[in-house]
Amino acid sequence: MYEIRDLGPLTAPLLVAAFEGWVSAGSVGTEAAVHIAGDNPVAIAFDSDALYDYRVTRPTVDFLEGTMQQIEWPGLSIRHRRIDDRDILVLTGVEPNWRWKEFGSAVADLAGSLGVVELVSMGGIPWAAPHTRPTTILTTASRRDLIAEDENYPEGPLRVPAAAVNVVERCLVDQGIPAVGFWARVPHYVGGTYYPGVVSIVERVSRHAGVAIPLGSLVDDAADQRRRLDAAIAERPEAIALVERLEALADAQGEVASGEQIAAEIERFLREAAGDDEPFTED
Repeated sequence: MYEIRDLGPLTAPLLVAAFEGWVSAGSVGTEAAVHIAGDNPVAIAFDSDALYDYRVTRPTVDFLEGTMQQIEWPGLSIRHRRIDDRDILVLTGVEPNWRWKEFGSAVADLAGSLGVVELVSMGGIPWAAPHTRPTTILTTASRRDLIAEDENYPEGPLRVPAAAVNVVERCLVDQGIPAVGFWARVPHYVGGTYYPGVVSIVERVSRHAGVAIPLGSLVDDAADQRRRLDAAIAERPEAIALVERLEALADAQGEVASGEQIAAEIERFLREAAGDDEPFTED
């Protein structure tokens, strides 16, 4: 299912995973993964034919003046980056369409053979959150003691549709590899990449891994997006009213949410994604 292309010796590597698809609101997880991986070459590539239904997740084709140039296939890969003497493996790409169990087992076997000591999953949850407030990160883990008391985590029971990254986590945990997950609350009215969420995820992973991951242009991207959103919303009275309601709700609820609240937010997002409301963008 995979091909090892370029991978040198590793010391207690950390595996970071984020897929584009479900639980990827604002692309915060995958954009954070791309940023963490940097421009390092692909170390391990997964077989696209084994994981995708191309009628659902179609490849793209480029033309130039009427002539076909190339076809870009959806895929998943692992890149290796060493930061502050810490080996980090970044698994990212488009969420597979099928064979999730086989894929999860393959990643778990690979992680075991490479000596992975922990998995960090990343993503975004669509939320009734205003862009005018700091991004809240929800933390999940394979064991309760891996979540610090001062972190935000879902209170009580929580039952939601699974993502492929959840299957990967389950397979690694079954092999004795601990796992944590960091999930940014992304304003449900923002379309496209949500850069404040990307910054928050990268910072959270940096603290957890104990390494200094440079933010580069992400801070400027987040500031520019905030200005564009503020300007666009200022021209729409209904948008101003929406943000004000969300600010009041956020201030009243605080950062901690119950499992029922999270499930309700996701169910609302799924209803809207089925064809009702369009996400608001700053463009």
